[in-house]
Parts: sequence; C-alpha cells; structure tokens
Amino acid sequence: MGNSSSRGRSNAKRGRGHGSKVAHSSLTREQSQQATFKWSIDGFSSLLDKGEGWTYSRVFEAMGHNWYLKLNPRDKKSGSGKDLVKPDTVVDASFKLMIYDQSFGKHSEHEVSHRFQTASTSSGAPCIISHRKLKKRPSKFLVNNSCVFGVEFVKVTASPVQKKKVTASKANTLETLFVKKTSVFNEAGTYTWDIEDFFALKNPGYSPEFQVGGYKWYITMYPSRDGNHLSLYLKLKKTTDLPKDTANLVELTLSIKDQETGKHKKRTGRFQFAKDNRTWGWSKFISLEDFKDSANGYLVKTKCCIAAEITIIGSSKME
Repeated sequence: MGNSSSRGRSNAKRGRGHGSKVAHSSLTREQSQQATFKWSIDGFSSLLDKGEGWTYSRVFEAMGHNWYLKLNPRDKKSGSGKDLVKPDTVVDASFKLMIYDQSFGKHSEHEVSHRFQTASTSSGAPCIISHRKLKKRPSKFLVNNSCVFGVEFVKVTASPVQKKKVTASKANTLETLFVKKTSVFNEAGTYTWDIEDFFALKNPGYSPEFQVGGYKWYITMYPSRDGNHLSLYLKLKKTTDLPKDTANLVELTLSIKDQETGKHKKRTGRFQFAKDNRTWGWSKFISLEDFKDSANGYLVKTKCCIAAEITIIGSSKME
C-alpha cells in the first residue's frame, strides 16, 4: 500500500496505504467541528490479489468540502488521480487516517496536516499497516475478509479568493464497498478510439459512445490546465440504472497506443462511477512533448489511437 502523490506542505506520521484528496469548496471560514468518513471494504483479499494499483472511495462531503480516499494495497510508486481542488482555493486541513481494529477498538491512527491547493491536491501516509501485521492471525484489522479504513477531520480552514456561502454537511458518513471475487469478475470490455486527425479535434475532444457492462461510455481528451500535458478521462453517460447512493467499482485502463513498436502508454486505476461522479481518469496522462515525439509512435503524422479497458469488479453503497 502507498501514499497519494503530494508536492505541497505535508506532515504525516508513518503509515501505509491511503490518502485524502480535496475537491471544490464552498467554505469561507474555519471549520472545527469534527467529521468522520468510514470506508468498509468487503472482499478485501480480491484487492490484494489484484496487486498494485489505486482504488478510490466514493466522493463524500465533510467540513464544507468534497473529498475521497485512495488506497493502494501493494504500492510500488506513487500516482496521481483526478484533480479536484478549485484553483482559487487553499485549504489547510488537520486529520487522522485510520484502519479500524474491529476486535478491540485499538485503531491504528496516523495524524496528518496538509495544505491542499491546485499544485498539491492529495496527502497521506506511505505505510498505514504492513502486510505481515494485517494478515497476522487472529487479525484485528482484516475480519471476515473485511477491512475498515477512515478519516477523521480535526480542523479545516479555507482561504478562497471568491467567498461563497457555507453549506452544512453530514458529520459522519459510511461507505460499504463490495469487491467481487477474482474468479467472478466480469469479462473486461475494450474500446479503441481511432483518431485520424488529432489536430482537428475540438477542445475537449470526445470519442463516439460505446457500451460495456450494460452502460454507455465515452472517452474525453484535452490539454491539461498547465498546457504541457494531455488529460485523458472515461465518462459514464447519464443513466437511471444507478440509484443515488450506489456506485460501480470499475477497473479502468486507458492507453495511448504506440503505433510503431507496441510499447503503449498505459495507466490503470479502480474508480467508483456514480450518478453524481461520472468522470474519472488522469489530468496529466502524458506530457505533450512525449506524445508528439515521433520516436515514441503515439502520434504518427496526425493519427493516434486511444484504448479503454473496462471491468466492473464491485459496487458500493453510501449511508
């Protein structure tokens, strides 16, 4: 397991496995009332079997902001996910990352302080628990193939340029994520978006719709906010098949194909697509310099190929 990528001010006690990210803010003053988010993962061994890769919680509201947790059961290197922080907002937050002791209540806690901003949207602990301690029998943290992670917010202060009205949010939120056994994962669905003229794409560019797992999707691509990268996302088309408080856990691999040697540029993550969170991917998927370098084979004259591999591996419910 590993920590979220972070380039800003962060101070965390040693821990393994998950981080917290901040999204659009409506807060204009300090929030000191504590709020807690619990993330219960049933079928946790299936995530361990999947190996390295980030799994994301649902987006939840706490202390006037939207957040999510991200967990890597077998981290080897850090990665970045969706940029959610509003550009004109700086958020100072103090919080505790936890894995819950389900037997005796002696939770493993890791205190973190971080300044969230555009250039630094995530913070966490690089080692929240070792695999040896997690699997030790009898296990206090992995009970009946279930683990419970969480974050408790102690203090949050925002300094937005444009002040907005403070909105109330729930003090405590619980998400239960059900991960399927590896043997019963749905077959992956794939789609390739062949772009004949990259330079003729609109900004943003959209692929044709395609269907996987009973849902309709499309890929979107555009230059990143800094103008030096390509952003690449998968978007779920609006659907009535997902109730408000539920989501599908999707293992997603997006690729830009190397048309010369087959050494494709790939990124993989496990994201929760919901009615109110239909877009996931990477804001800095590849640098424009690397993408346009003819030696890499990603852009041949004007042609490029984008591929998506989608597997629904679980579902979740918020309370």
